[in-house]
Formats: sequence, C-alpha cells, structure tokens
Amino acid sequence: MSTSLHEQLVGVFPLDRPRVSLQDDVAQLFEEMREGVYRYVLSLGLYPPQAQEATQEVFLRLYAALKRDEPIQNRRAWVIRVAHNLGLRLRAQQSSRARFELDVEMELADPELNPEQSLLERERLLCFHRAVESLSEQQRRCLHLRLEGLRYPEIAAVLGISASAVGEFLRRAIVRLRKVSHE
Repeated sequence: MSTSLHEQLVGVFPLDRPRVSLQDDVAQLFEEMREGVYRYVLSLGLYPPQAQEATQEVFLRLYAALKRDEPIQNRRAWVIRVAHNLGLRLRAQQSSRARFELDVEMELADPELNPEQSLLERERLLCFHRAVESLSEQQRRCLHLRLEGLRYPEIAAVLGISASAVGEFLRRAIVRLRKVSHE
C-alpha cells in the first residue's frame, strides 16, 4: 500500500473539521508498534507484503473499534491479539502456497565479514533458527511476544492462555535455547 495509515485516517475526516485526538492516538500507537506487529505477523508465516497489509489492517480495526466506543482496556494487548488472529486467518488462506521462511536473511552475506567469519556467522544463525524452530508453536509465540515487550498477562490475553502457562512456555523455551547455545 502506498499510503500511510496516517494519510488513510486523515482521509476519513472532512477537511473543515480539526483533527480528532482519537486519530492522533491511533497514529501514535501505530508509530510505536508497527515494526513489532509486522515482525510478529511475519513470524506467523505471512509473506512480507501480506504482513505489511495485515499490520495496517490491525490499526485500522483499532481505530474503527475506538470510533464505535468499544471498551478496550489495554490497546497494546488488543492490537497484538487482533494481529495474532488476523495473521492466523491470512496464513490459513495462503496455505496452498509455500510458507514464508525467515531464513532468507541468512543467505545475505555481511560485507564487513571475511568469508570464514561469514560462514561461521551463518552457521551460528542457522543453529539458532533451528533451535527456535524446534520449540513448540506456543513457546515460539510466547517468546516472540515477550521479546516485543509484552508482559505475561498481556501475552496470556493475546494467546488465550493463563499467565502461569505463559511463564512455563517461556521457561521451557529458554532452557532449550540455552542448551543449544552451549552445545
């Protein structure tokens, strides 16, 4: 999409009315969270163009929900929950195509590294990615959301599980990743 969310929201309002603070609030939240939401929907297996559209769609849905005066206690958790659900739905729709893999980044060599360093770095990244792939889907999701800065109760709300389950999934994921990193 060539227009930004801010430009799309501006188009919703007539030109003779002053900006509404709701629009500014959503635009600010978009600026703060868009990269994290984008990375999250990518981690669900969406292709980059789909992930970009899904990211914008999430914030448009937030704006629409707030405009309808829907009660949203925690906007950040709400955004991640909607991104999660939308990402899973879009991934199911693209199931006939091959899933997007994040390993592409590993194929790009760092120009600062010599060939031996580059090979060692690729092997290290490959080992780490394999370790992450060996985690259960719930462990990966919990880990990713925690890395995005969400707290246990927020992760629990997004994934529809208890906060104690989030803690256990994260504990197991960290134990497994530490084990792989020390091998």
